[in-house]
Amino acid sequence: MRGFASVRVRITLAAVIVVALALAAGGAWVVNAHRVSLIDNIETAARLRARDVATTVADGTPTSPLAVTPGDESAVQVVDVRGNVIAASSNIEGQPRISTLQPGPSGFASRMVARLPVGDSSFLVVALRVATPSGTYIVYVAGSLNIVGASTNSLARLLLIGLPVLLLFVAGTTWVVSGRALRPVEAIRQQVEVIGAEDLHQRVPEPNRVDEIGRLARTMNAMLDRLDDANERQRRFIADASHEIRSPLTGIRARLEVDLAHPSGADWQATEQDVLDDAIRLQHLVDDLLVLAASDASSSGVSAREPIDLDEIVMTEARRLRSRSSHRIDTAGVSGAQFLGDADALTRAVRNLLDNAARHAQSKVTITLTESDTTVTLIVADDGPGIPPDQRLRIFERFARLDDGRARDLGGTGLGLAITHDVVVSHGGRIDVDNAPGARFTVSFPLAV
Repeated sequence: MRGFASVRVRITLAAVIVVALALAAGGAWVVNAHRVSLIDNIETAARLRARDVATTVADGTPTSPLAVTPGDESAVQVVDVRGNVIAASSNIEGQPRISTLQPGPSGFASRMVARLPVGDSSFLVVALRVATPSGTYIVYVAGSLNIVGASTNSLARLLLIGLPVLLLFVAGTTWVVSGRALRPVEAIRQQVEVIGAEDLHQRVPEPNRVDEIGRLARTMNAMLDRLDDANERQRRFIADASHEIRSPLTGIRARLEVDLAHPSGADWQATEQDVLDDAIRLQHLVDDLLVLAASDASSSGVSAREPIDLDEIVMTEARRLRSRSSHRIDTAGVSGAQFLGDADALTRAVRNLLDNAARHAQSKVTITLTESDTTVTLIVADDGPGIPPDQRLRIFERFARLDDGRARDLGGTGLGLAITHDVVVSHGGRIDVDNAPGARFTVSFPLAV
């Protein structure tokens, strides 16, 4: 049964079966139509002969024998109303009436009979009623059906020989065409079979055509592009995460080992404060990693959508930032804004934006929140050094390092803006950054209708 698993075999079998059924039905119809046509021709000839004999009967009493075509297995009889044979063709002269068939209102009637004294084949008998001054007569003309059987059998034998040959031709053609059509699929399968996690840079061959197989190859390559990109980002992420986690742990261990090696000169209070700072930084890093892992595992990135007041979230986070920062936090441009979203995720996104602005601001962070008929817009700006244009896309990458003063060396984990970007995108929004003159982040959320 394994051989039948081949698409090529199944296509060929399906084509042969369908064509065989169609040819069988068509052959049966052709044979039957041929047979009916021959019988109709014989009946037409018999009727014409019956009319000729009827004309003779109408002119007077016919005389025997009645003429028939030489070599033709046909017979003619004229019978009166009492059933007496008045005249007959020479091949049935002296025989009783060949039929008791009575013509209908149209004057004609026909019937098939198995045998007549004329020959061994079946016959088609046509009866015609003739009214004359001397009485009423019935003319019987019997046409042999021997030619019908012989011709039908010849046609059937021809079809029985020709149809298998045609089926073989269909099978061969289907096999070759399907093989050529599926050859690129086999090439794709072989290539995919050898592509492993370390070979995602390889691509399947793309046939130069626009059919389903060509689209399949292009889709496979697009999928491999995404997998390759995701795999590369995952490797960079793991490497950066390992480094970021190792750094505070190494610092904690080094300070403890130094103090334990020289307890007399150790400043345990300072060491405890340094260890606490590194532990807090490590905790923030682990929290951010867990958020990103949960976001990657979720298809939508939004656990629940409910009506939220974004202005309340902004004002709450602004008050928190004022209590921890010496910068001026300007919220004069914050107005009411409500839409459907995940309150926890949006709170984290707003907090990351404000913390990022506070870390790089000179003296001021400005927050603006507005709502239009279709959009909620949040703007967070600082008066810091700004972001170079060629690095504005990189800041949303995980553990991104910039070359200027906004590099990740001021207490951030390098994941805050990446988390914010994921939250905004999961809510159907977008986030842009420019300088005015410091960094200005503009977040736009569409309002659901």
